[in-house]
Amino acid sequence: MSVIAVLALDGVPGPHLTTPAMVFGAASRQHPGVEYEVRLCAAPGLRMARAPDPLPVSLPWGLDGLEDADVVLIAGHAGHRDVPPASVRAALHTAAGRGARIAAVGTGVFTLAATGMLDGRRATTGWRYTGDLAMRHPGIDVDPLGTVVEDGSFLTAAGIFGGLDVCLRVLHRDHGATVAGETARQLITPLQLDADEVQNTIEREILDGSGLEPTLRWLKTRLDQAVTLTEMAAHARTSTSSLTRRFRTHTGRTPLQYLLHARVSEARRLLTETDLPVEQIANRTGFTSPAVLRRHFRTLTGTTPRAYRQAHRAEPAPEAQG
Repeated sequence: MSVIAVLALDGVPGPHLTTPAMVFGAASRQHPGVEYEVRLCAAPGLRMARAPDPLPVSLPWGLDGLEDADVVLIAGHAGHRDVPPASVRAALHTAAGRGARIAAVGTGVFTLAATGMLDGRRATTGWRYTGDLAMRHPGIDVDPLGTVVEDGSFLTAAGIFGGLDVCLRVLHRDHGATVAGETARQLITPLQLDADEVQNTIEREILDGSGLEPTLRWLKTRLDQAVTLTEMAAHARTSTSSLTRRFRTHTGRTPLQYLLHARVSEARRLLTETDLPVEQIANRTGFTSPAVLRRHFRTLTGTTPRAYRQAHRAEPAPEAQG
């Protein structure tokens, strides 16, 4: 049996405590031979969780729960800019030293970064915090896309849905693509509306006072065309450097990274709402070939267009029982 130790610090988001048990529990129930124990471990000073409102929390394990864990998963938390307790840093170093995999999601990446073990490695966090992570820890090669980054025995990710993507990556490493894929299909479909709402919220925040609205709307009408940074800057009536700064400030991405995400988002929509073949979807979303679409789609979603379509197509409603 593999042990997953979820390390919770004060101000942990509620979903970060529940998602690992949901993922590994679903896999264990549905697949013979897949066995996990998920331990919720309280770091010193843990008092409250955000779910989304603060509430008192008491967890059954302390740092001792990390001692024989196969995977230590550091949850996000409110005081991520504070130096973590020395006991937490020591426990993480000990776990890594004996070969445990260390994962961190969202703002929990700052806690892992504070140990120094990410120096010289690639890592990521939520798009709002990638700039802060790079500034505070210049030794880390920060991936601004916020997808899962795996470097050696360390995994980091944005933390949306409580680290669902990290848990599925661990499951894939342990038991292969079939188990991970079937578990994802069980869990991801009902969450897809939440994912769309997250994207809509981000876009509303971008449009609110950023001055980027005309250019973003212009881009959405040209997803099937080759658009250069120079053309984007010309439309926004600014320099390429100024446009890049504004995009980074309001989206956490460069203009071209934002465009790539918009294209993949439109591909997702076409996969779930139409019967168009991947070749036509690639053409409609500005990718030069289906292979290029598949490569970027897997990078940003962790799956293939075909698997995504199968997982997110609405299932027919059961017939009424007479």
